[in-house]
Amino acid sequence: MTDLIHLMADGAPEPVAPFSHAVRAGNWLFVTGQMPTLPGGGQTLVEGGVEAQTDRAMANLGLVLDHAGASLADVVSVRIYLTHFERDYALMNAAYRRHFAPGRLPARTCIGVTGLALGALVEIDMVAWLGRT
Repeated sequence: MTDLIHLMADGAPEPVAPFSHAVRAGNWLFVTGQMPTLPGGGQTLVEGGVEAQTDRAMANLGLVLDHAGASLADVVSVRIYLTHFERDYALMNAAYRRHFAPGRLPARTCIGVTGLALGALVEIDMVAWLGRT
């Protein structure tokens, strides 16, 4: 039986709801959707549009991954939630693509939603594989 390890990452933004930043199950790391909030800023959204919010959410995910001994190179699957899908999809993609090496993009789903916590434009969650040798 695999033990579950519930992680709260030092330096990552405070949760906007009751959750762990990530849960490790064996070699799998399930990272909770991160908001574009500023570390140490309470529940303050980063200023700017969806590109700035995507960059901040990705940076927050990086903090959680780093705390777990992982990086974006270990990510196998991503889910992205957008409140203004048609308007923001291309802009979000431009920002998102910058965070991964060419040819090393994880599997991904992008979903249009009617709203996100704090009025954010984007939220992103991830699954990472920690079983590399």
